[in-house]
Amino acid sequence: MSVDRDGTDDAGWDVDPEDEQGAAVLAALGRQLRAWRETAGLRTAEFGTAIGYGEDLARKVEGGKRIPRPEYLDRADEVLRAGGRIAAMKADTEPIRYPKTIRNLTKLEARAVELSAYGNHNIHGLLQTDDYARALFEMWQPPHAKEQVERGVAARMARRAIFDRSPAPALSFVQEEVTLRRRIGGTMVMRGQLKRLLEVAQLRHVTIQVMPTDCEEHAGMGGLIQVLKFADGTAVGRSEGAFHGRPVSSPRQLRILEQCHAMIRSQALGPRESVAFIEQVLGET
Repeated sequence: MSVDRDGTDDAGWDVDPEDEQGAAVLAALGRQLRAWRETAGLRTAEFGTAIGYGEDLARKVEGGKRIPRPEYLDRADEVLRAGGRIAAMKADTEPIRYPKTIRNLTKLEARAVELSAYGNHNIHGLLQTDDYARALFEMWQPPHAKEQVERGVAARMARRAIFDRSPAPALSFVQEEVTLRRRIGGTMVMRGQLKRLLEVAQLRHVTIQVMPTDCEEHAGMGGLIQVLKFADGTAVGRSEGAFHGRPVSSPRQLRILEQCHAMIRSQALGPRESVAFIEQVLGET
């Protein structure tokens, strides 16, 4: 991303005023940056010019109003000769770069040893490419600002770290056929998305199945389902069509969601058939 020298660049995101954790972290970061700058004998305008981001952004970051990108902190570390101590703050700011609801979901996914999901409207977030995710966010109504779109995309891509975990969690996805055929973002974006599905389907701990549109019996008419299971034996799940769409964790409620998802899997194409089906749709796209 290019840097705008007048300080109006998109080198970070505004903090959500309702995100108390994020606001506290940013306030502490801002105070430390200001202390380093003042110790170096630099005015805000001089500092902004030196790091290449501008006075306005520097003031927002020091005031705890703006979440800086990692490269901002790297540059500040160099200019202020902090010996890596400012750059080390990236670990503190990384989690709050994403919306609070996404942070909570990411924490759950990071703990999960098993994930089962059924999607009926678009490709599951963990399976999305950045271009596909961006196209989805850009279609939102009322329209998102560019900053919101990019923040949403970045958060969604960060969740893909689940595929690199060791030991790997067992991941099971069932996608409606329509989610493979609806050309979100255009033909090239969708081709890239279908290739991503085929790539992920090759992972030994991942199962992707397709629910054909012409299937006469379908247990997923209540909408999306997701269940996350953890190493300590607990779990959490949610379905659009059950329990008013709220997350649930009681054994009885989870059993209902699991039974529904198991039925959906039994009605969908098998994993090998599904891969062949995705390849067919890719060839037609």
